[in-house]
Amino acid sequence: MKKKLLSALLSVAMVATMLVGCGGGAATETAGEASGEAGSLAYSGNISMMHFSTSEESEGNGGSDGFRTCIANWKEANPNITLDETVLANGDYKTQIATMAAADDLPDVFLLQGMNSISWAEQGLVYDLTDSIASSPYSSLYNMDYLVPFTVDGKYYAYPALTGGTCTVVVYDEAMWKEAGFDTFPATWAEVEAADEYFDGIGVDTLGFGNQGQWNLNSCFVSCLGYQYTGTQWFSDIIAGNGNASFTDPEFVAALAETQRLFHDTDLFNEDFNALTNEDARERYISGEAAAYICGNWDVSYIQATLEGTDKYNTTKFAVLPQAADATKYEKFQNIGLGYGVAINAKVAEDPDKLAACIDLAQYLTGTEFSNYVGEKYALGGFCGSDFDLSAFDQFTQDFYNFSYVDNKGCEIYDSYVDGSVWSVLNTEMQEMVNGDKDPATVAADTQAAYDAYLGK
Repeated sequence: MKKKLLSALLSVAMVATMLVGCGGGAATETAGEASGEAGSLAYSGNISMMHFSTSEESEGNGGSDGFRTCIANWKEANPNITLDETVLANGDYKTQIATMAAADDLPDVFLLQGMNSISWAEQGLVYDLTDSIASSPYSSLYNMDYLVPFTVDGKYYAYPALTGGTCTVVVYDEAMWKEAGFDTFPATWAEVEAADEYFDGIGVDTLGFGNQGQWNLNSCFVSCLGYQYTGTQWFSDIIAGNGNASFTDPEFVAALAETQRLFHDTDLFNEDFNALTNEDARERYISGEAAAYICGNWDVSYIQATLEGTDKYNTTKFAVLPQAADATKYEKFQNIGLGYGVAINAKVAEDPDKLAACIDLAQYLTGTEFSNYVGEKYALGGFCGSDFDLSAFDQFTQDFYNFSYVDNKGCEIYDSYVDGSVWSVLNTEMQEMVNGDKDPATVAADTQAAYDAYLGK
C-alpha cells in the first residue's frame, strides 16, 4: 500500500481563502538574508537547474518574470557558482522531467509538481527539506497551507514556487456579452447555451479553449466542474486513499458526462479545441474570435500584457465556471494553489556545501524578494507574504486580484495531488471522450484502475 499524506493535512483550510499578505504582516526580511553577502556560500562549482519560465513566457506571466528575475539576482550574488539552466516550455518540461525521474537522472534543482511528490519521495529521488524550511530566514512569513501538495508523511519535499493563482477562470469581454443580452457572464450553463445562438449568428465562438496538451481539460475545467457534483470531501478522500471515494462514483461520472455534453454535444467551444494549445486559444479571445476563454492565471497575465492600452483591456472581466443544472454540491468557487515547488535532487546531499547552496537558491527563489516583486508589480502572491497597495493598480488588476483571493471560495487542483500515472490515464481518455470516442463510464473505470494500481491494490 502506498503511503499517503497524513490525514491531518486534509483538514488544512483551503488555500484560496488565504490572502496574498498572509503570514503575519509585512515581509521584513531582505533578499540578502537568504544568500548573504555576494559569494559568501562555501560551494564553488556548477549547479544544474531545470524549469519552464522561458523568456517568452515571462513577457506575459508575472510569476515567470519574478522567477527569472530572482534567478538572475542570485547568480549575480554568487559569482563562484555556475547555474546551468535548462529552460523548456511548460508542456515539454513535464515530459522531460518525468523522463529524467524515471532514469534517476534529475537535475540538482528543479520544479516538482505536486502530483509527483509522493511517488518521487518514496523512490528517494527528492531531498527532504523539512528542517531547512523550518530554519529558513523567511519561515515566519510562509503560508504553510501551500506546502500540502509537497508533503509526504509529514515531511516537506519542495518550497512552493511561482505565484498562487486560479487554474479555472472565465475571461470574458463584457461589451460582447452585453450585446448578447447579459450584463455579466452567465451563472449557469443553460444561460451560456442561450447566448450561443447570438454568437453563432455573428461568427464568434462563445467559449475558447485549448486542450492539445491534454492537461488543460483536467486542470482548467474538470478539476473545477467536478466539485459542483462531488463536493469537497470526495477529493479529500481520493487524496487520502481511504477507500471512501472512487473515480467510478456516480457523482464523478456525472461530471464527466456533463463535460462530454458541453464539449461534444454543443457548439459552445471552438471545434478544434483538442488541436489547439492554450496559447493558441487565448489568441482567439484577444483577437475577438471568441467572446470568452476558460484558462488559468498564467493566461490572464499574458492577456493583460497583450491587451493593455486597448478598449478590450477595459472590457475584459472575470467569472467563475457556470453551474451545471444537475450539480448541487458546490457553487461560486474556483480552484487555486501553488502546483509547483522548488525541489532538490536527493543525490546533492552527498556534497554538504553544494546542498547548502541549492537550499539557499530554493529559499531565495521563493522568499521575500520574489513575493515583494510579484506583489508590487503584478498584485500576485507566493509562498511568502508581502504587503502592497492594491489601490495603486488599475481596475483590471484589482478585479483579478479580488476574483482570485477575495470574492470566491476555493477548491484543490486535482493534478496537484495523487500521482501522474493516474492523471495521464484520465487526461488521455478525456480527450477521446470529448471527441465522442469514449463514454464517461469507461473513462472513470480506466482511471480508477490506474488509481488502484498507484495505491498498490
